[in-house]
Amino acid sequence: MPEIKNYTLNFGPQHPAAHGVLRLILEMDGEVIQRADPHIGLLHRATEKLAEGKPYNQSIGYMDRLDYVSMMCNEHGYVLAIEKLLGIEVPERAQYIRVMFDEITRILNHLLWIGAHGLDVGAMTIFLYAFREREDLMDCYEAVSGARLHATYYRPGGVARDLPDTMPKYKESKWHSQREVSKWNENREGSLLDFLDDFTDRFPGLVDEYETLLTDNRIWKQRTVDIGVVSPERALQLGFTGPMLRGSGIEWDLRKKQPYEVYDRMDFDIPVGTNGDCYDRYLVRMEEFRQSNRIIKQCIEWLRNNPGPVMPEDSKVAPPSRESMKADMESLIHHFKLFTEGYSLPEGEAYAAVEHPKGEFGAYIVSDGANKPYRLKIRAPGFAHLSAMDEMTRGHMLSDVVAIIGTQDIVFGEVDR
Repeated sequence: MPEIKNYTLNFGPQHPAAHGVLRLILEMDGEVIQRADPHIGLLHRATEKLAEGKPYNQSIGYMDRLDYVSMMCNEHGYVLAIEKLLGIEVPERAQYIRVMFDEITRILNHLLWIGAHGLDVGAMTIFLYAFREREDLMDCYEAVSGARLHATYYRPGGVARDLPDTMPKYKESKWHSQREVSKWNENREGSLLDFLDDFTDRFPGLVDEYETLLTDNRIWKQRTVDIGVVSPERALQLGFTGPMLRGSGIEWDLRKKQPYEVYDRMDFDIPVGTNGDCYDRYLVRMEEFRQSNRIIKQCIEWLRNNPGPVMPEDSKVAPPSRESMKADMESLIHHFKLFTEGYSLPEGEAYAAVEHPKGEFGAYIVSDGANKPYRLKIRAPGFAHLSAMDEMTRGHMLSDVVAIIGTQDIVFGEVDR
């Protein structure tokens, strides 16, 4: 008998389905995977190390660039850890704004995930559908922070500024007539809250459209049912969090179990799966669309009726208003000191975690009393999920690797940090 050897195959790092710079070395027996070895580090940006050399407030923008699909949720974890050490009380309005934008970010993340996952597995249309809605929510990011992607909107103590009264509008051009543009701008005539209100009314119907395309689609089910099954016990042992853990049937959600901000006042459900396969994780995220929509609706209602400050008054962390900064010498000095030197945190350590769209995102800060962290450690959900790659793919076919990477919803900015 001739001796049959397994052969190794490089999957990535420039494979379109690798979701970033993942080099996956697969040991194949024909078409079946015997072993999968993920190699990471090709995108390492030293975020944690860079943070040690910067004042606390200058690292907020770095957080956006970790998981660059869930920008504000990353900021939230970092800012909460700073607030824990400083012992700041965040104004109620700012807490509602944060919760609302966390959920907008969750929808943004899942939209990109379902678009890319569908495309990887061979469904083209869903990608175009999902990006249509992402565009609307990106405009909300832009309205509130001036940037569509890396917002740097959260601040220790609250948020950078209150919600705007106007929305960015489409303009007439040589491609689009005034009539077309007026139609597109119909829901942009009011404030950001009016626009979001309109969006939350439309969105459940749009999620139904995605489900019509995929949920009972024969090919989609053949590619995801019974693929990458993880038992509830094993999911816990592997350190899974978020939809990966809930897909395996464990009802764990930091928003319910360790509520932060105003999540304890929100009415929403935690979706859980039963089989722990790719299809269940898909269903969990689809239901999260609807639950996030519910939370945003509740926040809009509260924010409409309760004006108030979004940063604490007279604090070492809050800059003076632009008006006083330009008229009063003391305020100018205060402003200058805050943005160059920042603020010093008391000695100690703090860990704060948020229910990020991908799982538990935490920031662990060690302070030696200076104006920059002695050490910052980020707990990235994608890192734990990727480490289970070998176990999840073993015995599956090569094409299933793509479905499993898709269901893990990894983004390399946070895996490599």
